[in-house]
Amino acid sequence: MNTRPPHLPAEERREATVESVIELAAQRNPSDITTSAIAQHMGLTQGALFRHFPTKDAIWEAVMQWVATRLMARVDRAIASHDSALDALEAVFLTHAAFVAEHPGVPRMLFGELQRAEDTAAKRAARTLLAAYGKRVRQLIVKGQQRGELSQDIEPDAAAAMFVGAIQGLVMQTLLSGEPEHIRSAAPGAFALYRRCIGSTK
Repeated sequence: MNTRPPHLPAEERREATVESVIELAAQRNPSDITTSAIAQHMGLTQGALFRHFPTKDAIWEAVMQWVATRLMARVDRAIASHDSALDALEAVFLTHAAFVAEHPGVPRMLFGELQRAEDTAAKRAARTLLAAYGKRVRQLIVKGQQRGELSQDIEPDAAAAMFVGAIQGLVMQTLLSGEPEHIRSAAPGAFALYRRCIGSTK
């Protein structure tokens, strides 16, 4: 059980709730997480929880927004720290791997939402995140081609999809292994292979 103070400002309580859900998702199937389990994890009553979120779906939407805000902020910092497109792509790849290692419940939540049949607010937030992420990667690939760092023969959309697929493959391996740090150690080698595929032959 969490030991967060019982009395927190509303915004802090909302964030504490989101963090609790992500912690729980690292330990169990997200679809099995009930509001009762969240409240128990936080040392609260369900009534106290619902004072900040009207429904369980509202909690899940807040989780997706939390993930999007923090992951994209890290991605943008990684991109801004490198002038080279190839170096920026590597920084994004390793940054994403580190984020998953630190928050292993996040990919479970993300995959769970994308698999839901109904079009929920959380699912829309997840799709928006993936679209923004893919756009950043594609922009870097085009930049790399313009600067002669990347092969002119590659198709930017396909290269961006390959980038995302490589990350997702590592995420799945990490989930299967049950070792969150696996993705952090495997990421450099995986990116090295990707780099060979898209790098300029000059």
